[in-house]
Order: sequence, then structure tokens, then C-alpha cells
Amino acid sequence: MPANTRRLRTQLETLYTTYNRREYVHPDPLEAVHRFQDPSDQEIVGLLASSLAFGDVRQIVRSVDDVLHRVPRPRHDIMSLSVADLREKFVAFRYRYVSGAELTDLLLSVRRMLRVHGTLGRGFAEGMQRTDSSVLSALVRFVARLREGSRLPKNFLLPDPRRGSACKRLLLYLRWMVRRDDVDVGAWTGVSPCLCSAKLLAPIDTHMYRISRFLGWTDRRAPDLRTALEVTQVLRCVSPEDPIRYDFALTRLGIHGDAQLDTFLRTCLDIAGKSEVRAMDKTGR
Repeated sequence: MPANTRRLRTQLETLYTTYNRREYVHPDPLEAVHRFQDPSDQEIVGLLASSLAFGDVRQIVRSVDDVLHRVPRPRHDIMSLSVADLREKFVAFRYRYVSGAELTDLLLSVRRMLRVHGTLGRGFAEGMQRTDSSVLSALVRFVARLREGSRLPKNFLLPDPRRGSACKRLLLYLRWMVRRDDVDVGAWTGVSPCLCSAKLLAPIDTHMYRISRFLGWTDRRAPDLRTALEVTQVLRCVSPEDPIRYDFALTRLGIHGDAQLDTFLRTCLDIAGKSEVRAMDKTGR
């Protein structure tokens, strides 16, 4: 590993030690996943919570709580309630432009996959090949399977990776399910040797995009799928076995205070041999 990469890893490890702790999860939709102990509930709650993870974080948390108030025993309720009862439970649900019909459609898609594969984890892993360098191909298959049998021609909650979407919410879900530490629950641990942390891709939220642009990890003008691939490649050089190990810590850094962020950015620029330190605008420039 080159000296500069080792120095960058040291900085990121310090960041990980500081921020990758349960106390920093709040406020975050991941809180809802931590309320459940059974992996069969965690994987369902994780998919619902990550699918709604757009907009103001406090509104996201309230919307996830609203969903779980309607199905407090996620796996049991989804598998036992009739289609009519599920639709009735969510007929008045709305979060921004997501309707109750879209959410019910996702729940019924989950039920179909559970009936076939037993768990969402096994359903996802079936699409993984040993030769896959990342989860991308399996994610395409996973979304396609969830969309099978849908009554809706389009569902915002299930973005199609083939269209170039960054799929931030789905990649976030995979981080929660595959990795296991103080933050990520690792509900899919042991599901398949093909499904491991080394193959995960970075979920590019606003904070991750700004930091990545500023540090030159990507020069793309939009946080799309190619951006996620470029940022992941940089992080894979630092941590090949777990490239998105630092994702949560980096996003917390973007949220908590300008002083810590400025110090981190200055150090990283120094490691890269860049002397220019400037204010970072909303695009990361």
C-alpha cells in the first residue's frame, strides 16, 4: 500500500473510531432497524426505512415510525394480513410524494419474495455470482424480482440501477444488512460467501458527494451510479476488504460541525500534496 494511502487510511480510521458509534445514529432511519432483534424483522424494516430515506431526516424518521405503527410485527403482519387488509392499513399513508399504494406494493413484493426464498437476504444472494466484483448485478436482479407481479407501472421506492440511478437508498440498505459493527446490524451475515462487505458500493448522499468531490475522489457533476462506482474504487484502495467501512463516519462528519470537517479535509489535502484549502459549497467544489 503506497504511503499516501496508508496515511489516508489512518485518518479514516480515526474518523471511524470517533463517529462509528451507536450514539451517533440518532437521528437516522437506521434507528428503526435497531429496535428489532430478529434478523427476519430487521431486513424488512431496513428495506422500508431505507426506501423512505429522502428529504429531511426527522420527517424520514417520523414516516418510518408511521409505517411501523401500522405493521408493528413486520414479518408476521406482512405474511399474515390479507391483501385487502394491507391496502386498508396504508390507504391514508403519504410521505412527500410516496403514496400508500406504492408502499403497499412494496410490502406485497416483499411477501412474494419471502414466500419463494424464505428471507430477503437469500433472495438477494441468489443473484450473486462468485465472479461478481460488486453487488451491482445482484442489485439489478433483486429489484427486478421485487417488481415482478407489481400492479404499478413504476414505484419510486424501487429505483432501477439500469437507468443509472445512484440507488443511494438501496445501497444504504445493503450496507446495513451486510456489514456488522456498532452501527450496521449485519442481518444477512452468513447468508452467502458471495455476499460480503468487499463487494458493497458507496451510498452517495449529499454529504458523501460533497466530501468526495472536494477531495477529488470523483469529478462527476451529479451523484449518479458512476459517481458511486468511482468513490467506491478510491475507498477500495484504502480498505479492500470493506470499502464502505467509513461511509457512516464520513456522513456524520458532514452533519456534525464545520470545525471537524475542515480539519479532516485539510489533512486529506495535505496527504494528497494539495496546498489549496477553500470553502466547500453545496456541490463539493
